[in-house]
Amino acid sequence: MSKKKLVIFSLVFALLTGCGASAPVDDGNTDSSAETVQDVSNDEASENAEVSDATEEKSSDDTSAADSVTPSEGKYDMRDITPKDLVAEMTTGWNLGNTFDSWGGSGLSDETYWGNPKTTKEMIDAVHDKGFNSIRIPVTWYDHMGAAPEYTIDEAWMDRVEEVVNYALDDGMYVIINSHHEEEWRIPDNAHIDAVDEQVKVLWVQIAERFEKYGDHLIFEGLNEPRVKGGQDEWNGGTQEVRECVNRLNQTFIDAVRSTGGNNEKRLVLITTVADSPVKPAINGLTIPDDEHMAVTIHAYTPYDFTFKSDNSYDTWDGSHKADIDYMFADLRNKFISKGIPVLLTEYGAVNKDGNEDEVCKWVIYYLTKAKELGIPCFWWDNGQFNAGNEFFGIFNRNTLSWEREKVADAIVEVYK
Repeated sequence: MSKKKLVIFSLVFALLTGCGASAPVDDGNTDSSAETVQDVSNDEASENAEVSDATEEKSSDDTSAADSVTPSEGKYDMRDITPKDLVAEMTTGWNLGNTFDSWGGSGLSDETYWGNPKTTKEMIDAVHDKGFNSIRIPVTWYDHMGAAPEYTIDEAWMDRVEEVVNYALDDGMYVIINSHHEEEWRIPDNAHIDAVDEQVKVLWVQIAERFEKYGDHLIFEGLNEPRVKGGQDEWNGGTQEVRECVNRLNQTFIDAVRSTGGNNEKRLVLITTVADSPVKPAINGLTIPDDEHMAVTIHAYTPYDFTFKSDNSYDTWDGSHKADIDYMFADLRNKFISKGIPVLLTEYGAVNKDGNEDEVCKWVIYYLTKAKELGIPCFWWDNGQFNAGNEFFGIFNRNTLSWEREKVADAIVEVYK
């Protein structure tokens, strides 16, 4: 067992034993130091004073795109569609968190090792029927890969991931699969980059070959929160060396997917910043590859002190922190959207703080309204946690097929009605 597994398992197990739980959990943004990712300086505030105008400049064509485009009827249909038009078809998103991204078990048992039940078609149907049209399926491949140089992915694990992908595609949903908790080997620094680069290439060639037959409703996300664990500015853009290494891995990921041909020549692929961070050092340091079917993915639990439990935590959304959201979206607009590069927020969310659901709903409506104005689909991080651990991001109860935080789910869906 890796050091990562031992440390996280020990810490979380100690927290959970009083609740009768027996498995580690993950919040999607695994380090409390990520709190600093959402800080907004006074300099940034003045620089982004134009935010009110920023969201108003979206054209009427953009506004109507999601309503005018009919999604592909067949899950194997690959249209020659621009990233902007494809992303415009995506609205409400949901993460199947703490499931295929879990690790520490053995073989297929990883799917349930962090406490969530085995995924069923009925679960995905319930999410779809609620009004979510997009789903992200985080996948950790590390425990299911063979030795170098082949790094062969376990066929049973690949089969199971594909089975669940089909649950969602058969509902007509948009599906994102990624490579999630790979930090133990995917270290973006000069000392490791050559070996890491080769493994990323081999990993994504295998994934792309398996899923080549699927159409444009299936999307590949190359890297999840790539960073040097414990490194300088880990959650705030990293160092120049780290940023350059992440740029290299983004390009390697795209090249690997495109090399497999077929539908993968036009498949939407998602690149990201160091740690998926929206802060300026991260987004300004991102190199945009020359690719016609590419978009950027970001994670933004903004403001951190509202969305997480922290030393400066607050649980009321009274509007006094709206600027944090405004500045973040203005930066994404200025850096990417204004240049025709689509953005997806593949993780966002707010924990349940002693039943502050009405406050979370206010936050959700403001947050998603700003995202919708810029054409940015957002995917709620649902880790299935309600009363165990300390990261209560769960909104859908997969055991009962019911909405544990239905007010929040309704607020999310209502923004897009």
